[in-house]
Amino acid sequence: MSSDLAEPSLRRLGELLLERQLAAEADIERALAVQDQLGGRLGNVLTRLGAVSEDNLLQVLAAQLGMPVVGQDVPLPDIALVRATAALAPPGLDWSLDQQVLLWSDDAGELWCTARDPLHPALGDALRHAFPGRAVRMALCRAQDLDRLLDALARSAAETPSGTDVDHLREMAEEAPVVELVNNLLAQAVEQRSSDIHLEPQEHEFAVRFRIDGVLHTRLNLPRQRYDAVASRLKLISGMDIAERRLPQDGRLSARVGGQEMDVRMSALPGVHGESIVMRLLPKERRELELERLGFEQDHLAMMRDWTSEAHGIVLVTGPTGSGKSTTLYGALAAANDGLKKIITVEDPVEFQIPGITQVQAHSDIGLSFANALRSILRQDPDVIMIGEIRDLETAEIAVQAALTGHLVLSTLHTNDAISAFTRLIDMGVEPFLVATPVRAVQAQRLVRRLCPACSRPAAVARTLEHEAGPIAARVLPGQAADWREAVGCPACMGTGYRGRLGIYEMIPVTEPMQDLIVRRASVNEMKALARSQGHRSLREDGLLKAWRGQTTFEEVLRVTGT
Repeated sequence: MSSDLAEPSLRRLGELLLERQLAAEADIERALAVQDQLGGRLGNVLTRLGAVSEDNLLQVLAAQLGMPVVGQDVPLPDIALVRATAALAPPGLDWSLDQQVLLWSDDAGELWCTARDPLHPALGDALRHAFPGRAVRMALCRAQDLDRLLDALARSAAETPSGTDVDHLREMAEEAPVVELVNNLLAQAVEQRSSDIHLEPQEHEFAVRFRIDGVLHTRLNLPRQRYDAVASRLKLISGMDIAERRLPQDGRLSARVGGQEMDVRMSALPGVHGESIVMRLLPKERRELELERLGFEQDHLAMMRDWTSEAHGIVLVTGPTGSGKSTTLYGALAAANDGLKKIITVEDPVEFQIPGITQVQAHSDIGLSFANALRSILRQDPDVIMIGEIRDLETAEIAVQAALTGHLVLSTLHTNDAISAFTRLIDMGVEPFLVATPVRAVQAQRLVRRLCPACSRPAAVARTLEHEAGPIAARVLPGQAADWREAVGCPACMGTGYRGRLGIYEMIPVTEPMQDLIVRRASVNEMKALARSQGHRSLREDGLLKAWRGQTTFEEVLRVTGT
């Protein structure tokens, strides 16, 4: 049996991972300790601990063992060819399924083999016995590719159990292939900078999609028969009830994934073909919580710093779900946290933990709502209060009262633009004079994708766009020439042309003329006209400034602002 396509390396796996900076020394030492206790391959232990992703591990193993990787160095075999080879080979189809081994012949007539553990001595003995005198080329394979091929191979042999029994679901959730698949999905998502993982079951398959820079990308399609085990595994580790499939559930877990500590918020929603599961990935350490890294222009950054240094009042951040409101508030809190103030937050959920700040997790199911938590917070003598979201009149009234009694209140509101925040509070039932008096400023925001620095290139734009953006740039960026660019796509950005995101902002301070309009319930159009006369720019205009500077494209700005 031959397995060499290159000269194998005699160096240990841990040394190679350290040399390539793909794993930390502490993680390797921990994995070696686990291996001493429980056995198994070091690579498998590292992936199960979340210390290294499977893709990175396979790169190192390929170099160490001189084996190609199926799907990268050699093409994935056609399932019909695998089925025919398994049926005709001496071990038989049942043996391939039982041992989780794939055998196939390529166009040149060479026999290939990959398995869950291609280095297992028993596998080598079985292949030598089954194919005496014939060379068998060994290859490495990603667990999810192996699972997909084995599932397709098994369809003709037996039906996968429905999994309605709770004990059976629990057993499936603990199977090594399922554990590895879930760990690999999380590791791949972290490596590709995904903010969310979507698992969407259909009639015959289920899709795995990653949301990267705000856009969903399909990463994997697997047979539907695998879904119950995967869903049960995710529900088990996130604290959900694996027997409950008829009602929505929420769960949460902390895990080390790809060498990073992550909080994962999970939601399961019953659908026609099974539960749709969405995981929100929240790294525990976030450098971009600093205001300077969020995309504020210098004038907007100065305004935000002024607002968060106020002794009292309300500052509102508005926008739809996923527009970065919480990140902005965390950045504002970090800027306000000078060690001289008592800062308390009430959130649902607490997304990031900030040292030196008291953060309260709301639990409406046990009566700890935003409003109830706020009443208790006011007895804690805070200087700054952050409310995750003003959702109802009771919370709004307590926030107003807190601001009027000498507290700075930061919160979010779901509106499409900054001006609509005033009418939204009034629609909730807050008296107009109680909106005009304590509210110091309102900010609206969206997130646009940042151009990939490795592949973006200069672009020409319509003259009308130049005429629209020119006066704004002359006012905000005097002396800076236009640098319009377009997205291209390269391996660094996975072909999208974009890498990362930055904010675009609309910031409205509440001046005395604005207070007068709020008190007399003026229309949104009147308020917008006043804001424009005072020199405040819209989301689209702030986005065009980013495109003018070459940070994003004008197409991306138009996509996000909806014009």
